[in-house]
Amino acid sequence: MASEIRPSTLSALLGQWPVARLATSNEDGSPHLVPIVFCHAGAELYSPIDGKRKKGGRLQRVRNLSSHSSFSLLLDHYDADWRQLWWVRLDGEAEPFAPSVEHARQLTELLEAKYPQYGDVPVLGEEPLCLRLRWQRVSAWAERDIDEAIRASLSAQG
Repeated sequence: MASEIRPSTLSALLGQWPVARLATSNEDGSPHLVPIVFCHAGAELYSPIDGKRKKGGRLQRVRNLSSHSSFSLLLDHYDADWRQLWWVRLDGEAEPFAPSVEHARQLTELLEAKYPQYGDVPVLGEEPLCLRLRWQRVSAWAERDIDEAIRASLSAQG
C-alpha cells in the first residue's frame, strides 16, 4: 500500500540506512543505476566520490548529473517474509559538488561515523567531490505501516 512516511522516520532512515540505489539519466536518456553510500545533512544528502580506485576516469553518475540534474534514489528492504518488505524513493535534483575544506571535514566526519570502512579508504579523493542530492518528492510503500516497518528494519540492523 502506498504510504505517507513521517519526517522523523525518514530522517532516521537516511541517517542509518547503509546503501541506496541512485538512478540518473545518461546523455541519450537511458537509465543509469548504481548503489551508493551517503550521509544525511539537513535537507540534503551527500554521496562521496571517495578515494577508492576508479577505472575510466570521471564516474558516469557525475557525468550524468552534470548534464541532467534529475535523480531518483531508492532505499529498500527485502525479506523472505514479504510482509516485511518496504521501499522509499526520493526524487529531486542533484549536482556534483566540490565542498569547501570545512564542509569536506564535516562530511568526512559524518561518513566515517556511518561507515567504519572509511578507516581504510579515503572518504574524499585528492580533489574533494561529492554528489549533493536535494529531494522534492518522497514516495513510500510497505505491506504494513511504513513507519513501523522501517523502524523494525533499523532496530534489526543494530
